[in-house]
Amino acid sequence: MRFLKYLLFLSAVFWFSSCKIFRPNLMLKTPKDYTYDKIADSLSKQDYKIDFNDIINVRIFSNDGFKIVDLASSSQMQRWIDLDYVVNRDGTCKLPLIGRVRLAGLSIREATEYLEQIYADYYVKPFVFMTVTNKRVIVFPGNGGAAKVLYLTNNNTTVIEALALTGGIADDGKAYKVKLIRNQDNQKPKVYLMDLSKIEGIAVGNTVVLAHDIIYVEPRYRFARTLVAEITPIISLISTTFLLYTLVGRVK
Repeated sequence: MRFLKYLLFLSAVFWFSSCKIFRPNLMLKTPKDYTYDKIADSLSKQDYKIDFNDIINVRIFSNDGFKIVDLASSSQMQRWIDLDYVVNRDGTCKLPLIGRVRLAGLSIREATEYLEQIYADYYVKPFVFMTVTNKRVIVFPGNGGAAKVLYLTNNNTTVIEALALTGGIADDGKAYKVKLIRNQDNQKPKVYLMDLSKIEGIAVGNTVVLAHDIIYVEPRYRFARTLVAEITPIISLISTTFLLYTLVGRVK
């Protein structure tokens, strides 16, 4: 009989641990048989691609950028244009003289070369300098309270760099289970699984992050601590109820 009670207790514990009662804050879960996307070497060589909601800063110079040397003169500063524009949801951006142009999906180099070709109708040997001022990814380092929206200053920031910028993987994070979730417009997101617990993981860790990527380090589940934290209030309530019942019985 005692063995049966222990068995029922253990069954209840495992049942609670497998449902949402003890792990309601766990995000971006994948089934055990989930097929992750394959990490190719090209991901580490891929340049940052402009995406919608990116804010781009565009500077346009004439004469192959010769005016950059003489910016101290206010009269010459009027010869170039310095603009900040948002890339719209449809991937286009409205720029002076040329109107709407599609920039989403292009690298910085491809976009500048494209604009130089278009502005050649308005300037002599135009030189375009472009930066994305709000490049960002979301990083969950293994502790929900430490999640950050990370703004990137480098064009080709890697997964390892992004984690380092947020303070590294948290104590409760699983370095062997890092997910890179890449959103695709009107398509199923790509999910890459990375093992950064070993030196061999540096190859996949050098994958370049793109706009709106999510880096999710799966948190370690401390079953015993969570169980105690969840059961303690219940035990306290039962004990209090039993004590009140005993006191009431004695009064009678």
